[in-house]
Amino acid sequence: MRVRGVGTDIIEIDRIKKVAWKRGRKFVERVFTKGELNFCMERDDPFPCLAARFAAKEAVFKALGSGLGGLGWKDVEVVRRGKCPPEILMHGRARELAGRAGIDRVLISVSHDKGRAIAFAIALGECCRNCSDG
Repeated sequence: MRVRGVGTDIIEIDRIKKVAWKRGRKFVERVFTKGELNFCMERDDPFPCLAARFAAKEAVFKALGSGLGGLGWKDVEVVRRGKCPPEILMHGRARELAGRAGIDRVLISVSHDKGRAIAFAIALGECCRNCSDG
């Protein structure tokens, strides 16, 4: 497999917290899947977890080469299975875009401290349909 794209994003946790308090469930339900919300809401303070997932989605959009253009927030989902590292599931338009770009999977690393959350994504795959690099 080859690296087909990389992306990173950093966000202030308070920014997510302020938007969530201001717009309520409308914001979180538009941006996060039920699985992501369930995972983060189990914590005493869900906002670092939500901010990390927000940064992860942005990083994946960049790794796919699209930015947010044409993709929905829920087209990219961060999942955790037990004690395993986080994984990225692509749905809808993100899956279609990844397929056209020859991207089979995206690796993700997320972290947060007291003030910020950060994510780094690496898109992996074979050659895209229209390239000549084998």
